[in-house]
Amino acid sequence: QVQLVESGGGLVQPGGSLRLSCAASGFTFSSYAMSWYRQAPGKERELIAGFTNPAGTTSYKDSVKGRFTISRDNAKNTVYIQMNSLKPEDTAVYYCRGIGWHDGTGYWGQGTQVTVSS
Repeated sequence: QVQLVESGGGLVQPGGSLRLSCAASGFTFSSYAMSWYRQAPGKERELIAGFTNPAGTTSYKDSVKGRFTISRDNAKNTVYIQMNSLKPEDTAVYYCRGIGWHDGTGYWGQGTQVTVSS
């Protein structure tokens, strides 16, 4: 059974940090491009960070560049996103996604809420 389980969300003050984790199971994690999306209330889900190739090249949405860092640990079947200098506009439900490098099969996690507020 394929699962992507996010954790680490919560309430944080502006300027604070959070690290989200996404634990994968049920598929060959290293064969999948992993990425993070978010969806704010009333807005469409958007891609914010991801691995663009198996060599580990990453890309980021401009609004999070320099503040967020995506990483992965293939031994632990986990992808992370470190979020620093958080802003109220970063408030959203954050989702991880895996897409097979070779066959394009895709999976979503259930999401974790991040709220940035004083």
